[in-house]
Parts: sequence; structure tokens; C-alpha cells
Amino acid sequence: MTRRTDRGTGPSYPILKNSLSKVKYLKQNKGSLTALLTAYARAYHAVHGEAKIFDDHLAYHFFTAEERADLERNLAESLKFFDPERAASCPDQASALAWYMRIQGCPATISRSRYAEDCLETAMQKGVCQYVILGAGMDTFAFRRPDLSGRLEVFEIDHPLTQAFKLSRLKELGWEMPGHMHFIPVDFTKENLAGALGQSSYDPGKLSFFSWLGVTIYLDRAEVIATLRAIAGIAPAGSQVVFDYLDTDAFTPGKASRQVQLMREIVQRVGEPLKGGFDPDALAADLAGAGMVLQENLSPSDIEKRYFLGRTDGYHAAGHMHFCLWGQA
Repeated sequence: MTRRTDRGTGPSYPILKNSLSKVKYLKQNKGSLTALLTAYARAYHAVHGEAKIFDDHLAYHFFTAEERADLERNLAESLKFFDPERAASCPDQASALAWYMRIQGCPATISRSRYAEDCLETAMQKGVCQYVILGAGMDTFAFRRPDLSGRLEVFEIDHPLTQAFKLSRLKELGWEMPGHMHFIPVDFTKENLAGALGQSSYDPGKLSFFSWLGVTIYLDRAEVIATLRAIAGIAPAGSQVVFDYLDTDAFTPGKASRQVQLMREIVQRVGEPLKGGFDPDALAADLAGAGMVLQENLSPSDIEKRYFLGRTDGYHAAGHMHFCLWGQA
């Protein structure tokens, strides 16, 4: 569930090489680019979304004004790569940035976050009292939901470098740490999930909900199955996990959409390559050995109907991206 943080070799696409060049944690520690780009997508939609699918009104605070300006300039410039004709028609940086966020930056990020927290709300009604966020990045849930203190313990798990940056930025912001928030830094090349949670205040006897977003696409199939098996082994019956994944068509020449092909090219160049996907029709059988049962498996068309139907702002479900909910039998 870790994202690669080593930079790739060869020519780098300027948007991802330069856009976060002034974020000190990347300069000093080679942290995850995708974690910050995810945070920015959530922030952008919270500020600019006409009808908010997901409102992360705190995410902008993770960037200084200088960092946001640098990032926005490069993201707007990247529209020339994703859609040259559209880029040529944009009169200014703001309009180019808006189009980039419509076609590449926001839809998958905000819809999967909404789906996860919708499922969490339902799970809490059934007794879930622990929320484990795998690959948490710059997640702000515990700060956005102080009303859940006393009802829900929140455990954020991520690479030590990513968490070190987050903690440093929170200290700079002067935010008071919620009492129900727990940080668990884990380097999964050296540690495992069960061991990490076992050394924390996580209670394996209490119903838990696991959120695992934006990570499986950077892992091979064996790693995904191993992680789900680990979750099944440490959470009691009735617990659930939400994760997103790409279908196998995204990795098949002639079937992958242009947007996915371009995304794969970019993340490959910055050292965080996409590794694989699953056949939606075979997912339940593929993961049967992980000790959980498939409860919901949303296709892009399902996601479009649930979160994007009727919108007039150009936002649509991301092609090849699926959301699923797994539960303990």
C-alpha cells in the first residue's frame, strides 16, 4: 500500500517534475507526488466546484501561497499535453486549469472520497467505531469531523516521510490535533499492517472500516490480495474495506482510453508507475482467498449515475476506474 517515492529516469514531463519543486518535503525527502496532487484536487473542487461532490474545505491549507501558485501554473500548462485543442482555446491560466481539473484532476479523486465516506457513514450505523485510512496522505477527515470524537477512532497509515511532512505542516498551521486521531507511520518494505496496528491503540475486537484509495493501481495483484488478506486477519466479522481499482482494459493496447494512457505515461516518468488492474467480472473470484466477500462493485457508468448525472460543469466519472466495498463474512 506504499507508493513509490523514487524518481524515474529518462525525460520527465515538466508538470510533475516542476509543479511541486518548491514544496520543501519533496525537495528534502522525495515524498509522494501523488499524495499532494490528490490533496490539491480535493482542495480545488472545494473552492471551485459548482455543486460539490465532496467538500474538503481544509485541503488548501496544506499548500503555501507560493506552492499553490507554482502548482497551478504547471497544471494549467499540462493541458497542452492532455488536450492540445482545448488548451489553445483557453484565454488564460484559470480557464486552462479549470479544464485540466475537469478532465484529469478532480473526478476520480472527489468521487472515490465521497464514496468512501458515504460507506463509512452507513457502517457507523451498524456499529463501526474505528476508521483506518491506508495511504492517508493529506487526508483531513479527523479535522473535518470533530463531531465524531468519542464515537470513532481514526487511524492514519502512511509512509514515514509522508506523515513527517504532514505533521510538520500541521504544526506550522497551528492546528490542534483531534483526540480521536492516531498517526501510524509504516514503511511496508520493512513492516506489515498487522504488526503496525498491533503496536497502536487499534482494537482488533472492535468493528472497523478501512479506506484504501488511490493505492491499488500502484501495486501488483499479489500485493493487493496480500493487503486485503491482512485486513481480513486483523478486523472482526462485520468490518469493511473500500478500495478503488483500474480494470484490465486500462492496461490493454487498443482498449485503454487516451486519458488513462497519458496518465500512465506521466506517473511512469516520475517513478510512480501504474502496475495493474482487475477484471470487474472476475473480481469476486480473484479475491475470494482474501477472506472477505464482495458487497458492491461500481463501474464507471454506476459512478457516473451516482455522482455525476445531470452535472453541467464537464465533470464525469473517470474511465476504467471502479469502486468496491468488501466486508467480512
